[in-house]
Amino acid sequence: MAREYKIRTRETSGAGKSGIDYAAELNTQQYAAVSSDPGAALVIAGAGSGKTRTLTYRVAYLLDKGVEARNILLLTFTNKASKEMLERVNELVNEDISDLWGGTFHSIGNRILRKHADELGFQRNFSILDRDDQKALLKQVVKESKVDPKNKRFPKPDLLLSMFSLMVNTQESLGDILNDQYDYLLEWQEDIEAVREGYVQKKLNTNSMDFDDLLVLLLRLLKQEEDILEMYQRKFRYVLVDEYQDTNMVQCEIVDLLVGKSKNLMVVGDDAQSIYSWRGADMENILKFHERYPEATTYKIEMNYRSQPEILELSNAAIAANTNQIPKELRAAREGGEMVPALVALNDPRAQSEFVTSRIEELVEAGIEPEEIAVLYRAHYQSMEIQMELTSRNLPFQITSGLRFFELAHVKDVSSFIRFVVNGRDEVSFKRMVLMLPSVGDASADKLWRAWLACPLAQEGKIPTEFSSTLLTFKVPAKAKAYWEQLCYTLDELVLGDRYASPADMIYSIQEGVYDEYMQNSFENYENRKQDIEQLMQFATQYADVEEFLSQLSLMSNVDGAVGDKKKKEKQEGVVLSSIHQAKGLEWKVVFLIWLADGMFPNGRILEAEDNGMLEEERRLFYVALTRAKDQLYLSYPMMNPRSYTGDVYQQPSRFLEDFSAELVEEWQIEGGW
Repeated sequence: MAREYKIRTRETSGAGKSGIDYAAELNTQQYAAVSSDPGAALVIAGAGSGKTRTLTYRVAYLLDKGVEARNILLLTFTNKASKEMLERVNELVNEDISDLWGGTFHSIGNRILRKHADELGFQRNFSILDRDDQKALLKQVVKESKVDPKNKRFPKPDLLLSMFSLMVNTQESLGDILNDQYDYLLEWQEDIEAVREGYVQKKLNTNSMDFDDLLVLLLRLLKQEEDILEMYQRKFRYVLVDEYQDTNMVQCEIVDLLVGKSKNLMVVGDDAQSIYSWRGADMENILKFHERYPEATTYKIEMNYRSQPEILELSNAAIAANTNQIPKELRAAREGGEMVPALVALNDPRAQSEFVTSRIEELVEAGIEPEEIAVLYRAHYQSMEIQMELTSRNLPFQITSGLRFFELAHVKDVSSFIRFVVNGRDEVSFKRMVLMLPSVGDASADKLWRAWLACPLAQEGKIPTEFSSTLLTFKVPAKAKAYWEQLCYTLDELVLGDRYASPADMIYSIQEGVYDEYMQNSFENYENRKQDIEQLMQFATQYADVEEFLSQLSLMSNVDGAVGDKKKKEKQEGVVLSSIHQAKGLEWKVVFLIWLADGMFPNGRILEAEDNGMLEEERRLFYVALTRAKDQLYLSYPMMNPRSYTGDVYQQPSRFLEDFSAELVEEWQIEGGW
């Protein structure tokens, strides 16, 4: 048996070759973590506490202690974070650190697999599939599998890929994934499993890997090739991991294997900002770190340099209601007094949007740059009224949570039915509508369009009394026949004798008749898209005339600064509209957090599930939103939510507003508006 020998750490004197005075440049808590002895360390870095600073100074400290750059591995979650940290380290030590392995989990996986892919049956020149490549490959697999959709739609590639990815990242079975999130697809379980196996084999046959493979195959390599694992364990004497609370089970196991017996591991994160369980992140990795590393030292960094004390006091109180967490208390480095966070109850969504935009106008007039103001929300559809009001007031805005509401694919899908009914010569809308049918491609859509144009009904320019009697005579692919019939009868419902149905009634008929099933089998985020359509339906109740409604849709989707405008994308200006998930890691002088009503935030599905773990994640999301604000914070909710068919719904304030003392906020009474 080989004798183990540990090389003694090289002694260095003074401030090190970099000349950095670590004790002077870091606060006490940061310095303790940065200068910690070799071994396992858990660094709990609260929001705005200088997490990146701590990690970069730790790397510089190791280099100053004589550790070679080639023996350090720095793992991050984004290329941006990796680049920023390595640039900062290079500035600090002013030496060549090109041998340091720094990058995302996926980039490091790619780097290692490029050297050893042949051990797994791949060639080292394997291709990496992007999303479009994956969909193309999977379409071929489905075709070769001869799946028979019978009278039901088989899931689209996007949805299948999301399921497969979730299986990989959570290490759960397909059955568990379907039961938990896609129970309406359980009848397809056997076929989906066959397609998944075919997809895995197809990637091997074509010498291709997707992004999940860069992790899964790396893990397999390290577990089955002991000599390769030992080589990298010897190479990486020090491993550092950023945003550790966001790691999934695969990433956690990769880190543990690479660290090996040395236990020289520093992980940095904040359990209070763990908000990505829906994509496989496992907070237990950070909460149970000491179970895997019993000798690890915990360092807490609680000095916040971002927010004024009043905001932090509220944030601390809000997250304290969670029981499953590592206790910490953020302290402000700044002086307070600018304002106490505002709590604003409004009559309805329109009043909320008027308040937010009116206040934004005042703040901009007072000298605050629009880019320093953010409106945050739980779900993208909750921004619709804000978008409309900002547009009407000519206030520029940028959206980081997705497209502008009226440019969303599913919103345009639904509106295409209405546009075609109103304008029978609208070729774009007709083709968008029929391309949703199974087995209908561009060629089939062209044939159907030409058949329609040849009909008198298409040329009359009058309100059609019935579509089905004409359209059902058209020839469609066999797999599309049942859906084509339902589509035709749905179009009939959009006309009432000599007049059109109301816009809201039209949307309801389209959703219930054909589009809901299409969404279920086409999109991974079905529930979110369904809420968007419900919001569109609510918006439509303002209009009795369908042509006026369609005009408004067109105007709202073609305003200056739309996301699709390349020139505008180059110059990101205006108030920021963002989901909270997209806002993590960012900060603004002023933050408006809207729709703080039960069912909206926390999410209604989570309240119905009565799952305390999910509710605690919602509260962490609330905490993340609060800690984005530097100077001013506004919490608002509409007391009433008009609905198309159920009437006005009176809403309870979010239960998260009960987690802190009323003294921590100032209630605002709003006057004026429409």
